[in-house]
Amino acid sequence: MEPLEPDVFTKQTKELTAADKQKLEEQNKRGFVPEFKANKLEIDAQRNWDIFYKRNETRFFKDRHWTTREFQELLDQESSDDKRTLFEVGCGVGNLVFPLLEEQTSEEGCFTKGRFYFYACDFSPRAVDFVRSNPLYDSSQITAFQCDITTQQVHEHIPPSSLDVCTLIFVLSAIHPQKFLDVVQNLWKLLKPGGLVLFRDYGLYDMAQLRFKPGNKIADNLYVRQDGTRSYFFSEEEVSQLFQENGFDIITNAYVHRRTLNLKEGVDVPRIFLQGKFRKKNL
Repeated sequence: MEPLEPDVFTKQTKELTAADKQKLEEQNKRGFVPEFKANKLEIDAQRNWDIFYKRNETRFFKDRHWTTREFQELLDQESSDDKRTLFEVGCGVGNLVFPLLEEQTSEEGCFTKGRFYFYACDFSPRAVDFVRSNPLYDSSQITAFQCDITTQQVHEHIPPSSLDVCTLIFVLSAIHPQKFLDVVQNLWKLLKPGGLVLFRDYGLYDMAQLRFKPGNKIADNLYVRQDGTRSYFFSEEEVSQLFQENGFDIITNAYVHRRTLNLKEGVDVPRIFLQGKFRKKNL
């Protein structure tokens, strides 16, 4: 996928075309997923992600070399500490953390100051096993562990008020909306005053949302994929509210409109993400 034009950042929700509205109306024809099935998806969430990584291993997600471009905070050194701490929530097989680790250990990297010690967690034990078996895994620089970030498990691994940066990249959308609050409150406890959450996820009316067929809708903006994993699509307003009401200042928060071209198939793909930076208030 190659970008066709520069990303557009905006606070405005996408204006739906008649075709878009029809797709969303079609999704409602069979109503919401039955409650018993929705509850089973929640019970089986870890199992479904473990099966996902069993099937795809390390092949599905590409390494996220774009993160330092989008989040300069991963490069900048604001404190005098030699080493900062970064926690990647929902690390998968390490597509974000290992490119950062490579960059900071290379002689040409921009990490001569502000080197990170990394924590990485995932819901899937299998994903964490892939991280630990990666040749770049070095326990003097990274600790990977399995946990459910919606529970108190994470506090067994990371001390309170100890982190400089938390990344929440395409993670919250896989969690049930009723548990968003638990996640944000956990991150608040882990971050130092002034610490940052770097957020990127699916934006409202993204192409992936419009593509869901009838029978896949669990609740408003929440869907189930064929493999049993779930995906939520965020509005700018709800993410701003979620962080503001839980001890964070908003630095930036906006929709990212991106157009990419699949050269192999000649398909023009418009995407909508939501990207934000949130700073823990100095209370």
